[in-house]
This record gives sequence, structure tokens and C-alpha cells, in this order.
Amino acid sequence: MNGSKIKLGFLGGSFNPIHYGHLALAESARVEFDLLRVIFIPTGNPGYGKEPSPISGEHRYIMTTLATSSNPYFSVSRIEIERGKSTYTIDTLKRLSNLYNPCDYDYYYIVGLDSALELLSWKEPKEVLSHTSFIVGTRPDYPLEDFFERLSPLKEYFHKIHLFKIPLLGISSNYIRECIGKGKSIKYLAPELVEDYIIKNKLYSKGG
Repeated sequence: MNGSKIKLGFLGGSFNPIHYGHLALAESARVEFDLLRVIFIPTGNPGYGKEPSPISGEHRYIMTTLATSSNPYFSVSRIEIERGKSTYTIDTLKRLSNLYNPCDYDYYYIVGLDSALELLSWKEPKEVLSHTSFIVGTRPDYPLEDFFERLSPLKEYFHKIHLFKIPLLGISSNYIRECIGKGKSIKYLAPELVEDYIIKNKLYSKGG
């Protein structure tokens, strides 16, 4: 890649809700790969026939904005939330190219290992990889030969897939939602501003 280009990181997800695992992944990738900044992209209506989240895109956007507000290298985009229909990564990348000219920027799409292993099921995965490199946060115990074997149909793009080890944080959005549903504390699982927003708006609770 042209070393004179500006490196931009993108982290997409439902962020339902956003938690410290997402933030640690983004910051680790930013530092490791010398990214100018990381842009968080909350999903709008998911593709592949998935059910839309019962929590509105606006709530998830606000929580993501609150969670990232203290980091000057983070920002949040509404590009998928405002799309108003099913969203796929390839469509988002094409729209981003109108905002960040690929002649000036190198794209790095940040994902966890589990998401990367599903890359073949994404819409037009080869075209996705023609638009962006991938930064994949891996688990220390995962055999990487299995990773490349599972993605072997994309072998011609392996030079655009960068693996790096991230701190193990046993946190998931699903676990946080379960805790809230059972009336348990989520303190130290998500930023305090996000926790306060969830409580104030009664998100994920049975009475919410």
C-alpha cells in the first residue's frame, strides 16, 4: 500500500450495547497499526434476513457516541443508521468512498476473530477485500492455520488480512443484556455513561 496515504480504521457492529471489549479492540488496533482515527459505525437494519434490534438505531448511536466521547481518536458515523434499509459492509464501504477518497486514504476494517471467520458468508467478500484491508483481533489460543484454511477461497487477498492479538475481555453485548434482564449489575462491563443511559431509558429491562 502507498505509505503516504492516511490510515483510517472502521469498526462496525450493532453495539447493542457497546462495551469495553469493543473499545479495547478499537484502541489496540489504532495503536498497533498507526491509524489516524477509528470510526465506529452502528448498524442500521442488518442484512442476511436478521431481525432488526428492538433497541432503535438512535439509542445505539447515542450509546456509542457516549462511550467514545473521551477518546479524541474515535468518532461515530450515522451512515448505516440513516440508510433506512438492509445494510451490508460492501455498500457501506462504497458510500464511505464518497466521504474519504481512496486516493487519499487506506481503509482498515476492524473485526474480531469470530466475525472474520464468517467473511465468506458476507455479501461479495472479494469485493469487500478489494476496498479495504482487515485488522483481525485474535485469541491467543486460536490456531491461525485453521483461520487461513477456513478462508482459503480468499487466498488471493490474504495480504490484506492482518492478525494481531488483543487483551482477552470476556464481555459480550448478549451477556450485558442478560444481566440487565435479570436485574444484575453491569458496572465495569460498559462505560459509566452508557450504563447511566441504559438505566435512564430502561433499555433491555423487562419493563423497558
